[in-house]
Amino acid sequence: MTVYEKRESKALDLLEESGVRSTPQRHAVLDYLLNTRVHPTAEEIYRELEEKFPHMSLTTVYNNLRVLREVGLVRELAFGNLSSRFDSNTTDHYHIICDECGKVVDFNYPILNEVESLARQLTRFEVSYHRMEVYGKCEGCQGYRKVQ
Repeated sequence: MTVYEKRESKALDLLEESGVRSTPQRHAVLDYLLNTRVHPTAEEIYRELEEKFPHMSLTTVYNNLRVLREVGLVRELAFGNLSSRFDSNTTDHYHIICDECGKVVDFNYPILNEVESLARQLTRFEVSYHRMEVYGKCEGCQGYRKVQ
């Protein structure tokens, strides 16, 4: 069984355990997210799936993303005024965002648990979570060409 097949099987099991029906449209949205390394918007997902599901609306995509988020299979990423993006990688990780085109890329770095601990100590807040974003300009927007 491939890594993708294991992730898909685990995701479908979680849907079933949560009492959520796996409709063809929901499965297609989940499948798309599990198979992409980008962080698409709902509109991008809709455009990718509209040929296969011509009667599916953008509202259906949003509703399915909401359900997948509530079950814990998808994270919704909101970056300022940009459209929300969706990520099927629900493990703790960070993102770098291009200031020009909005491209979002995962990067791994040891989770900064000490930030939460320090915030808790200094403010007496009960800390739920933290997130870190790094901003810059991606290679495409910098105009780099790969040298062969």
